[in-house]
Amino acid sequence: MKRLKNIILTFAIALGSVSCVSKLAYAEPDLPLPEKFQYTATADTASIANLEWKQFFNDPILQELIEKGIKNNYDLQIALKQVASSQEKLKQAKYMQYPDVGFGVAAQISKPSKNSMNGQSLNLFLGQSHVEDYNAAFNLSWEADIWGKIKNQQEVSRIQYLQTYEGSKAIQTQVVAAIAQGYYNLLMLDKQLSIAKSNLELSNNTLMITQKMWESGDTTSLGVQQANAQKQATELLISQLEQNIAIQENALSILVGETPNKINRTIEMSDTSLPQNIIAGLPAAMVSRRPDVRQQELVLLESNAMVGIAQANMYPALKITANGGVNSFKIDNWFQIPASLFGSVLGGITQPIFQKRQLKTDFEVAKIQREKNVLAFRQSVLNAVGEVSDALVSNENLKVQEQKANEQSTTLKDGIKSAQLLYRGGSANYLEVITAQGNSLQAELNLASIKRQRLSSIVDLYRALGGGWK
Repeated sequence: MKRLKNIILTFAIALGSVSCVSKLAYAEPDLPLPEKFQYTATADTASIANLEWKQFFNDPILQELIEKGIKNNYDLQIALKQVASSQEKLKQAKYMQYPDVGFGVAAQISKPSKNSMNGQSLNLFLGQSHVEDYNAAFNLSWEADIWGKIKNQQEVSRIQYLQTYEGSKAIQTQVVAAIAQGYYNLLMLDKQLSIAKSNLELSNNTLMITQKMWESGDTTSLGVQQANAQKQATELLISQLEQNIAIQENALSILVGETPNKINRTIEMSDTSLPQNIIAGLPAAMVSRRPDVRQQELVLLESNAMVGIAQANMYPALKITANGGVNSFKIDNWFQIPASLFGSVLGGITQPIFQKRQLKTDFEVAKIQREKNVLAFRQSVLNAVGEVSDALVSNENLKVQEQKANEQSTTLKDGIKSAQLLYRGGSANYLEVITAQGNSLQAELNLASIKRQRLSSIVDLYRALGGGWK
């Protein structure tokens, strides 16, 4: 043990004469962040993204769907398995600074030629024609972490684990938003189907009136044909909407990890509510909250650690190996203690000198990769700010569009009543009635679509700000 300490001390003194390499510090790159988001009046530290998804979405049916999605969605489950895998690697990385220890047992019998020097020597001195060797020993190998290489390797494992964790959060935000979008789209289709069915009743009434007027000679057969064509167009629309509803139900079922099935819903789109006080918060807070941006920053941190590893590979390495156990050339005295005991310790410093510029190339490539990841991180931040700005401007403009579409729909509904009264009184023709009904139908369908778009813009804003993973 004393000799081992002397060997270690000798190598420590030798390494002390080598200039130390400072550890690579991480400096967060300058980010293209504005003081506040575009289309916001003031900068506010509060944000809707701070709300848990159960607080943000208060519809019980939607909450149940999201809960199923978080539990059963296969993309999310795969991401969580990746987190578990990285966690196991992280546990293993904590033992990197410890020595490798192994145990081996070996037996060897060799019989040299009788005409060889070894064969004649064996016969002369031992009186036998073969030699035996039995060995049982522990082997130890350890590398001193002089330049922080092992520490950086441990840091890489930690960062890779955090990347998978942030990745799982990013997938959850996408799953939550996708379920909400699909649900609101389903409510829109329900509303449009209801509108189409109401319009079909009007078309049936118009057709019935037109047929009676044709029978009495007050209109032509063309009027009957046009009224019937309007009715058929509405029937076609109803069939298309029913098809789209079934497809959307299937998509939602798959999204929550279930076989395609009907989605129960008890409310209409007009009864849905999301937070109306839309507060985006600060761009800097969004960067720290969005999982995908955090994941990209972790990629940058990993590349910084990889530069440290590549740099450490260019400097001397102190390695100590030792083995010890029992050895004998006869099996019957193999484990005689202390006669069969043996041991050895070897320490050495190795310095790479010429490896066809491989180490230098690895170092330069690692630095370039870090620079690439700086650019990728900045791009991810820029994209995130753009997504928030898009959602904000969409929400503001859709407010105005919804108001105008609602006014248009009301006007055209009144127009149907006027057209029908005039038609019955003979002051309007069938084309005016059909046109009024068609325009009203299109306006109501458009109003339902705009309401769904506005709900979607709020969901997009919630996701873009980093909400949905809490």
